[in-house]
Amino acid sequence: MTGWTLVLLVLALSSLFYFLAKRRSLRVATTVGGIHKLHSAPRYYGVVAALLFAVPAMLVLGVWLSINQNIVLKIVLTEYFPELNWESQVDVDWLTSQIQILAQTGRLENVENAEVLNAAADRYQYLTSLSDTLRNASVLALGAIVSFIFILFISARLKARPIAETLIQGLLIFSSLIAIFTTIGIVLSVLFEAISFFRIIPFTEFMFGLEWSPQIAIREDQVGSSGLFGSIPLFTGTLLIAAVAMTVAVPVGLLSAIYLAEYASPNVRSFAKPALEILAGVPTVVYGFFAALVVAPYLSDLGAYLGLDIAHESALAAGVVMGIMIIPFVSSLSDDVITALPQSIREASLACGATKSETIKKVVFPAALPGIVGALLLAISRAIGETMIVLMAAGLAAKLTANPLESVTTVTVQIVTLLVGDQEFDNPKTLAAFALGLTLFVATLVLNMTALYIVRKYSEQYD
Repeated sequence: MTGWTLVLLVLALSSLFYFLAKRRSLRVATTVGGIHKLHSAPRYYGVVAALLFAVPAMLVLGVWLSINQNIVLKIVLTEYFPELNWESQVDVDWLTSQIQILAQTGRLENVENAEVLNAAADRYQYLTSLSDTLRNASVLALGAIVSFIFILFISARLKARPIAETLIQGLLIFSSLIAIFTTIGIVLSVLFEAISFFRIIPFTEFMFGLEWSPQIAIREDQVGSSGLFGSIPLFTGTLLIAAVAMTVAVPVGLLSAIYLAEYASPNVRSFAKPALEILAGVPTVVYGFFAALVVAPYLSDLGAYLGLDIAHESALAAGVVMGIMIIPFVSSLSDDVITALPQSIREASLACGATKSETIKKVVFPAALPGIVGALLLAISRAIGETMIVLMAAGLAAKLTANPLESVTTVTVQIVTLLVGDQEFDNPKTLAAFALGLTLFVATLVLNMTALYIVRKYSEQYD
């Protein structure tokens, strides 16, 4: 039985225990004079029984899945490879992969240590099967025991509703903690690798260096691998493309939102808004093809006609297409914010003699500014994090330039480039991706804090 099959079985049995507990509460009610004699409604007894089955079962399943494979592999490697150097992660990973592949595909022949590897694979397969059986039995037995005990103790005085509310509140808190600890784990994983990078490359060289060439020489006599890790060109390219994108998206998106919210008839709005939001569902690779095959050649030809030297792969082409992609984010969110404003503020402005345009400029837009700032923040974050369009339309050249007509690259593109390959994680070239990710995370955090300050300031003024 696979893990997902077990999860579905747990959910099905939880539903069964719900009906058993509810039926039990109804029987108790008949003996004490009716449902009104029960402390809680019958459904609460069912909810408690279902939760008492599902929650312990899912907790045991989660813990088992997280540690089971490591324990089984540790046992197998200790039994069949007693001289294994556990400090050599490469050897451990190689043996682990070989054993797992053999357990799935078959036996090895005419290979060094084939007999030992085959025996280890058989042992791994047996222990895995045994572990799965014990896991299934433990998960189902624990949930069933806890639920049966609760059903046996159902009585008219049992406070099922407070118990159900407490369990649900605990689940909500647990879910919140998962999100928090996941975020902390992501930050720490990036931080530790970034610290390893800064032990090799000085922090000042990374933050203030003006050249980016992460290639490292493999041999001492190899040339052409400078290993320069100045991040300034990458962040300059990121901000340049994001600025071009926002130059396109902000005016078009805001004007579209104002038209749809204040001027468009219901029939036009019902058609125009969904049509505009379709742009948000187009895959970014499609935008990348559009930028590389249509926009970039057109801008290059237009530049030649006007006497401008526009590179075939340019920040302008990537930024324009990225701006088109971001328009729905700005437009849809801004439209929702504007339409959510109370109609009374518009009517008050019009009653004072203001025209419709004056009402929009001096009343509606300032009142909606906090929400609009949030929409712009989301759009900027989307622009900074975009990879495919930049990779296909702007290139990989790390140039320190503010000219949108030239080819540039961004932080996210370099992160993808650095992590593609077979380099070890102790290589500065690979670790540089984590340093870039950490720096981008800090920059985004500062941006969020600034936007939050602006939102709070104007919210206090217009609340």
